[in-house]
Amino acid sequence: MPWSLNPAHAHLTNAFGDLATVFALEGERLTSAPRSELIRVTLDGVRYYVKRYGRGAGAPRNWRLHWPRYLRHELLNFLPRPRVEAEWRNLERFARWNIPTAEIVAHGLERRLGAFWRGALVTRELEGAEDLHSLYKRDDPRLKDRRWVTLVSARIAAHTRTLHTHRFIHNDLKWRNILVDPEANVYFIDCPLGACWHVPIPRHRIEKDIATLDKVARHCLSATTRLRFYLDYRQQSRLTAADKAAIRRITAFFDP
Repeated sequence: MPWSLNPAHAHLTNAFGDLATVFALEGERLTSAPRSELIRVTLDGVRYYVKRYGRGAGAPRNWRLHWPRYLRHELLNFLPRPRVEAEWRNLERFARWNIPTAEIVAHGLERRLGAFWRGALVTRELEGAEDLHSLYKRDDPRLKDRRWVTLVSARIAAHTRTLHTHRFIHNDLKWRNILVDPEANVYFIDCPLGACWHVPIPRHRIEKDIATLDKVARHCLSATTRLRFYLDYRQQSRLTAADKAAIRRITAFFDP
């Protein structure tokens, strides 16, 4: 997959013009793992998030001490769609489906001898937006504002329904992967595990997405609010017998 720079950001060629340049960038390291890292760089007062995968990215690890993980990483390099490609493809899907998401500035990857070698994804910061998990951790007063919660919940329900209508499963629909801005607009980000199904989605896959959202919601939102979310998702005003059974499965999904 050749390197691609969004034409709207052609003025950033010196920073994001090619894969080698992106891997040479220095910035504020936000996360780091073997073979991947996320840094933040600021250019002309605008912040950009740079995800780098593969050789030259992330903290080094002694393969002799961690050979099972090392071997797994090596085998994953031969998959037809590496994680970084899946991530930018899914963000492109969100944009096509009118689900607000981070703007892609540049992306691409490099293969050697048919195997994934390294790749990167650059997105522009959504100014003023924060992830819902951060709001929960600091007990943000907005989570106690009924009007705000109702609006944000309805938007999350609509975006989730859109995904499932397109036979797409997020597979990591956590609060940290949902951003909200000062106007209560909701953005879905970070979705490398999501995938489209060419057959009807199994029921438990759909319910897992909703149950993942509910893992945090149950600790800070009322049962009435959570029920309202489900009704918005279903576009119904009342529960059917099938809905009640689904809710029981969802609320018990991650129970031991």
